[in-house]
Amino acid sequence: MNVQTILGDKGTEVATISAQSTVSEAVRILGERKIGALPVVDGEEIAGIMSERDVIYCLRDHGAEVLDWPISKVMSAPAVTVDPSTPVLSALALITQRRIRHLPVVANGRLVGIVSIGDLVKHRIERIENEAAAMREYIQSA
Repeated sequence: MNVQTILGDKGTEVATISAQSTVSEAVRILGERKIGALPVVDGEEIAGIMSERDVIYCLRDHGAEVLDWPISKVMSAPAVTVDPSTPVLSALALITQRRIRHLPVVANGRLVGIVSIGDLVKHRIERIENEAAAMREYIQSA
């Protein structure tokens, strides 16, 4: 199974923000949509990613003034991305190694979706449960 499978179930809609927008605007979008990260786009290309963690660390270090800063000053760049054909286990390993929670999905230089650690773990658990059910059925029918 690959990341495209998850996008097929989850959908490909992605909230984004421009690098010139303010941190305050990003906080508003994150809160309204109840999401943890926004890919930062410049045209159709990904310039970085703005996460809840980025906001928290900047507030801790610089105070409320960061709310008026442009996203470009706060975002994590470059964004760690994956291709739709990336295997789910590889995406999970990347998230674990890089200590991140969101992976923008990029195909041919264009943002086509985003997956979170929650999306990946949910998919993996469903797969394991299906395999266990198939194994129980096999054993009972033998």
